[in-house]
Parts: sequence; C-alpha cells; structure tokens
Amino acid sequence: MIPLFYDLHIHSCLSPCGDDDMTPANLTGMAAVKGLDVIALTDHNSCANCPAAMYHGKNYGVTVIPGMELTTAEEVHVICLFPALDAAMEFDRLVYGRLLPFPNREDIFGNQQIMNERDEVVGIKEHLLINATTIPFDEAFSLTENFGGIAYPAHVDKSSNSVISNLGFIPPESTFTCAEFHDFKNLHRLRREHPHLEKCNVICCSDAHYLADIHEPEHQIFAESRGIPDILDSLRR
Repeated sequence: MIPLFYDLHIHSCLSPCGDDDMTPANLTGMAAVKGLDVIALTDHNSCANCPAAMYHGKNYGVTVIPGMELTTAEEVHVICLFPALDAAMEFDRLVYGRLLPFPNREDIFGNQQIMNERDEVVGIKEHLLINATTIPFDEAFSLTENFGGIAYPAHVDKSSNSVISNLGFIPPESTFTCAEFHDFKNLHRLRREHPHLEKCNVICCSDAHYLADIHEPEHQIFAESRGIPDILDSLRR
C-alpha cells in the first residue's frame, strides 16, 4: 500500500458556482504545485470537464478521477467517482436527462463552461446544473455501482445539502462505505450520533470552487497503486 495525498471534491468552471479561473488546466496544475497525488473533478451534476482535466493530470503527474457531485431529489449532495472516463460520461448523460430542465441564467447563477484540452471554451450546459435531479438518495449508490463507480455522501458535517441536514438522519438501510467530511472537528460527535458512520471510511475534502481552496497535502489515503481502480477500492474497503 502506498500513501497518496488527495482532494476528491473539486469544482471547475463548469459548475455555475465555480470560479472562471477553475479551468481544467489551472486546477490540475494547482494540485500539482501543492503536492497532491490524486484529485477528483466533481462538478454539479456533470462530468463534461473530466476529459480535459484527465488530460492535464497526465501532463502534471496527478491522478485525476472522473466524478460528479450529484444532487438527489432531496437536494442531498452525493459524490460519484468512476474507474474510467467512458463510464463517467455514460453516467453524465443519464443524470443530465434526469436534471430538472430549468435554464441557466449566467447573470444570476454564473457560467457553465465546457473546456477542451487547450483550456478553450467549447460549449456550455444549458440546464442549471445546481438544480436537483429526480434521482432519490437511496437510488444514487446502486445507480453509480451499475457504472462501476462508488458513491458516498458529500460533506456530511455541513448544514446544507448534506444527508444529515436535509434528511435529518442517515437512513438505517444505507449501504455506503465511505463518507466525506468538510473538516474533521465534528467527526467523533457525528459518529456517536449516527452509528453508520462508524462503519465507514472517512475522508476530508475541500469542495473547492476557487484555486486557493484546493487542499494542501494534509490528508492521505492508502492504495495498492496510483491507478484509479485501486484508489476506488481503497475507499470501498
């Protein structure tokens, strides 16, 4: 097993709440400068900037996991990570079809920019990506697994768009084996209050919308290799 510095929750300029400077090249370059080994690009309800981010990750020596921050029907945020780009893009098409078809207003919500490998804008997403989908929380995990991926609740310690804040509890039939925290200061309390978390791997990620917010090399996971399937396996165990 090798230690890997990580940040598995990063937004690009595709997310309307993401800064326009969060281009695929910039965010992977910043991860490299900060000394991270692996990151995940997890835009709201879309994987459209993952191809460009993975391209730059290879150039910078950073493993980039294709992913998404899915918004469930209950407006709970769930991180979905995939072992390969083709699976992520198939999932992307499914989710976009189940996103509420409300048009984005760039002047209100922000840009939703799709970038190519040269960091050029080649398209936009017309539907507002921060809306809820019709996918219920309890379906998100098996649905992601159908595409070979892993899903787990995002920022369980936050007061909005988390499973605890929105549902009020962690469903007793939950099967997820990993949970993301924004920081670990409430880890022990939340584990006492929600026993399912005792059975989970816990990770701490930035939810970065700005380059400066990407994590420093503070937190490590241990995997058989830097390959994406091995990293996802380490989150499952």
